[in-house]
Amino acid sequence: MINLHGQTILVTGASRGIGAAAASVLLAAGANVVGSYARAPGKLTALQAEYGTERLHIVQSDLGTKGSAATLWEAAEGFKGRIHGLVNNAGVMPETPITASDDIWADDWAHVMAVNVQAVADLCRAAILHFKEVQGGRIVTISSRAAFRGDGADFMHYAASKGAVVSLMRSIARAYAGEGIYGFTIAPGWVKTDMAAVAYEPGNEGMLKEIPMGDAAPPENIANMIAFLLSGLIDHATGGTFDINGASYVH
Repeated sequence: MINLHGQTILVTGASRGIGAAAASVLLAAGANVVGSYARAPGKLTALQAEYGTERLHIVQSDLGTKGSAATLWEAAEGFKGRIHGLVNNAGVMPETPITASDDIWADDWAHVMAVNVQAVADLCRAAILHFKEVQGGRIVTISSRAAFRGDGADFMHYAASKGAVVSLMRSIARAYAGEGIYGFTIAPGWVKTDMAAVAYEPGNEGMLKEIPMGDAAPPENIANMIAFLLSGLIDHATGGTFDINGASYVH
């Protein structure tokens, strides 16, 4: 079993889906967790009741707002004084057709880039500066298979943002591996979360039929990989991207 006792991990978007599963797995592995949410704490409330406030610190943070990432990092660092790992999980995926008005188009693209790219970059920057002072740390960023195969016409901004963070993490890995700072990317396909609920609606059966395994991945699959990457057991995989998509896209 992976042992993360004594480590403190910041997980963004931890109220539900992949983020909540990651918080749960990390806590079970012994880590202290700072979990952020944008609107409501969701599953973090039950996790805090189970593990206590000494193990799980909950922080509200709208990562689409300028400066929010720095404020979140400060809150996370203040929890235990040191952070060992960062999980960039929070993301948005609005449906934006090319027929949308100019204002909606521009606003949606700006919001996706603010949450999915700028906030990730800001948190990575804060993490790197912190890790330099404490002799190392690890960053795991959740991308998507869309970064490599593209996405539907209404979600081009999402695919573009996920491609951007792949390049970001590879750059971090190349630049800072010599200082004990490691960066990893996970690229899921469909995952059984609220965001994937559309794939189970009548008439959308084709969305899951493209997956050779026949179904979306449980969020715990991604959470387990997050814990593995943060464990220090495979640091030489820094810069790597790990596909978890039931073989629907393999690159």
